[in-house]
Amino acid sequence: MDAIFEDIERGLKTLERGAPPENAKLAGYGALLAAFDLAAPPPRTIYASLPIHRKGEAPGWTLVSVQQAPAPTFVGHLTFALRYEGVDLAILKKLFEATGPEPVAAMVRNAPTGQYARRTWFLYEWLTGDMLDLPDAGAVPYTLAINPEQQLARDNPVNSSRHKVRDNLPGSKRFCPLVRRTDKIATMLARNLSEEARQVVARIPADVIARASAFLLLKDSRSSFAIEGETPPQDRIQRWGRVIGGAGRNPLSHDEFLRLQRIVIGDQRFVHMGYRTEGGFVGEHDRRTQVPLPDHVSARHQDLQDLIEGLIVFVQDFAVDLDAVVAAATAAFGFVYIHPFEDGNGRIHRYLIHHLLAKAGFNPPGVVFPISSAIEGRIDDYRRVLEIHSSAILPLVEWRATEANNVEVLNETADHYRYFDATPHVEFLYDCVAQTIETDLPQEASFLRGYDQFRRGITRLVDMPDRTIDLLFRFLQQNDGVLSRRARDGEFAALTDKEVGEVEAIYSEAF
Repeated sequence: MDAIFEDIERGLKTLERGAPPENAKLAGYGALLAAFDLAAPPPRTIYASLPIHRKGEAPGWTLVSVQQAPAPTFVGHLTFALRYEGVDLAILKKLFEATGPEPVAAMVRNAPTGQYARRTWFLYEWLTGDMLDLPDAGAVPYTLAINPEQQLARDNPVNSSRHKVRDNLPGSKRFCPLVRRTDKIATMLARNLSEEARQVVARIPADVIARASAFLLLKDSRSSFAIEGETPPQDRIQRWGRVIGGAGRNPLSHDEFLRLQRIVIGDQRFVHMGYRTEGGFVGEHDRRTQVPLPDHVSARHQDLQDLIEGLIVFVQDFAVDLDAVVAAATAAFGFVYIHPFEDGNGRIHRYLIHHLLAKAGFNPPGVVFPISSAIEGRIDDYRRVLEIHSSAILPLVEWRATEANNVEVLNETADHYRYFDATPHVEFLYDCVAQTIETDLPQEASFLRGYDQFRRGITRLVDMPDRTIDLLFRFLQQNDGVLSRRARDGEFAALTDKEVGEVEAIYSEAF
């Protein structure tokens, strides 16, 4: 087996990545992917060795010196990967399927006390469900399944006495995306955004917070439809807003997902309700032939029940041991990649963010962060984040067009939706949550304070109904604080020139 690593340079083209400097040799997961031609997305950064004496970087690559290069063997590259790159469940699953049990068993027999051998043994049995013909580990110290300094892990690991490994994976074998501990994520974790939000709210009067929250909730609901390119009537926006406001109260279940879809879909006459019973994709159709042109191929409908069950277990049993934003991003983006419904996936995906944040008590009482509004303001970044995993798995999904111009997936793809690198998704959601705390909530509260001041000032100046004060405000807002000639000659012709000047001064002082 190890002979296949002798000419590993051939794998550079296989990985479809810009070539590293000349004489570089693949290392770790990149070498394993190329050597075994594994149908798994490559890591976002691929390791390779160079005859140099220091680390280096090239776009999409991490370069190490030849002294750090692994031995050109199965054990050498796998150990290197676990040590420097962390755990990649998607690659490991395909690797174990390709090699079978014997290379892993031999690795453990040759180093029965080694932490990398025992971690590989544990991950093999965890991923495949097959027991290796090995005795239980002896009297050796426990090691962690994943290194929490590299990847985010659950806080309460479960000991596996057979392997002497502490299982701190943040999910079950049915759904377990992983997140790298980048500098940005480490900074956000240290900030404690939940506490920051409470401090912001504490500085704002309770009545102002209540009104600001009501407005932002409606704004979030409207934005969630806008992201999907929809402009529904006000009653649907308000109805979905009430659902968002109640996020976190109902436990997730298959029935709850179906309930959410029924609420999301306004006219159900032309939409298949419930989980898909055929393929699904996101993209366009060829204008001439109507052949699908997918940007993302959804999970096979045969796998939906199991994948959603895995997602539900993640939310119920594992999210509590993770930071709320991390859990929300992992679950929500996992759901949208699975894409279980014919329609309504996007809005339910964003609802899941609210659900996980509320369930964890992340939000201050009575406050719902306008996540969809923040996403709408970062829509290009949002789409890029969605495409990161979609574009990585698209070449690995075999499909054919159906007579109905849908897609039928021809190979096993469930692992593409169970195991993915959720790092960019977590970073993106942190940015959105931080924006709502730093900008959206304070700005809305400031606006309401200003409006209250404006309304009081106008009331002292002239007797005017609230609806007319609101109209006056909107005229001033639209014209940079100056009452337009149209308004002065129309709705507010009764105001004298002196009163108009005083109105404009009141607006200027309030805003």
